[in-house]
Amino acid sequence: MPMKQIGNALMANRMEVLEAALDTLPEGIALLSGEGQVIFWNRAAAEISGQAGADLLARRIPPALEPLLLAGVETGRGSLIHLEHKLGHDVTAIVRNLLLRDEMGGRIGMAIVFHPAECLDALPHGECGEGSRIERSLTEFEDRLRAVFTDFEQGGESFGVLWITVDQAHELRRTHGLGACEAMLEKVERVLANGLRPAEQMGRWGDDEFLVLSHERTPEMLAAHAQVLAGLARTTDFRWWGDRVSLTTSVGAAQAERDELLADLLGRAKAAMFTSFHAGGNQITSAPGRHLCLPS
Repeated sequence: MPMKQIGNALMANRMEVLEAALDTLPEGIALLSGEGQVIFWNRAAAEISGQAGADLLARRIPPALEPLLLAGVETGRGSLIHLEHKLGHDVTAIVRNLLLRDEMGGRIGMAIVFHPAECLDALPHGECGEGSRIERSLTEFEDRLRAVFTDFEQGGESFGVLWITVDQAHELRRTHGLGACEAMLEKVERVLANGLRPAEQMGRWGDDEFLVLSHERTPEMLAAHAQVLAGLARTTDFRWWGDRVSLTTSVGAAQAERDELLADLLGRAKAAMFTSFHAGGNQITSAPGRHLCLPS
């Protein structure tokens, strides 16, 4: 096969992977060419607007959806707009527009990211089973998290979050019962708390999960701190009725960015935690930044 054909095949494969990934996101994602034509419209965009991607490809944004283009480019937390759904009703949405550039910095198009406005205050959490004991502490910690994020938005110091899950929690609950699992999590929480810096805060963020608010200044410093906390968890001596249980954690680290929602920050940390967990656990994964770009 000629090299040019091989290169074209590889590029097509990379684009298929990118489109498949964008199709799984809960936010509506639209990619426009440099001429303003729709080249990608994910499933969430179709659900929010009622407009199927097949009807929009290679065309400009229709008049009912033109407010998506009026939000400006890279507008911080996003702009509140009103769309006309295909069925005729009004949809209030939050939209952010991002320029897409090639390796030389030239503009090659735009990405539009949008979601219904009622999702603005919804924060991702870990799983909480029926009758969970942590609802109150989770709500209190969420309030502290929002306060830190508000201060950050107003020019306060940088911060990041560590989303931590104990790899053995589910199996321990299954084999030894809820009491054993809760005792283990309480011990891990005390051990992790001893490793926090003075200004840091930590709280339960799910039945088996913790969230750490850290004021490390860079993603690299945040990841290094996560390594320290994961090491403390590994050395935790937990025994239940004479059985010693070896513990490890999966950690997702995400540094806050000035132009994102709090829910986006937590979503990046959660995705990074799942990456660590599904890679076998006992790992730290740093979340990539939220800016979108096309593969080169």
